[in-house]
Amino acid sequence: VMYMEHGLAKVYLDDGKNSLVLKIIPSRNLLGLTSVSDEYNTYQYSAMAYVDSDVKLIDIAVFRQLVKQNAVFAKEVIDILSANSVQIYGRFFCLTHKQAYGRLADILLCLSDRIFRSTEFELPLSRKDLGELSGMTPETVVRMLKKFHEDGLIRLEGKNFTVLDYSKLKRVSETG
Repeated sequence: VMYMEHGLAKVYLDDGKNSLVLKIIPSRNLLGLTSVSDEYNTYQYSAMAYVDSDVKLIDIAVFRQLVKQNAVFAKEVIDILSANSVQIYGRFFCLTHKQAYGRLADILLCLSDRIFRSTEFELPLSRKDLGELSGMTPETVVRMLKKFHEDGLIRLEGKNFTVLDYSKLKRVSETG
């Protein structure tokens, strides 16, 4: 199990040709919890850092022992796994049922709400990364970001990102 002390990473599935980003892992989060099970003790996904990151490795045997002996710790692990599932289910729904504008709005809101916890942040992701997250080409992402900017929903100056109209961006996410 790994603890992301500082940084930002993606968790994804890859078959050599296609890649599906399952979730983004910000600082102070765990990676590799699916390997805690004795039955599923290999990683079912890959992870890659978006930025320089500090990761602490936790011995899986020690982690499993803590889960067995400490009910409070075990409950926290279950809560983290449940939150991960909810986030991944939301991603699947977004990717399969929303149109392009809704998917991009959804990603931008996720970055603002869950990852950076602010409407203003430095966006370390490339347009290619945003395209990968939203299931679109980088060119489509660039066009849509420009449209969001023209509509007064966001401001993007270099790497500095600001959500200007949260409620309208949320509406695009819900209806797009």
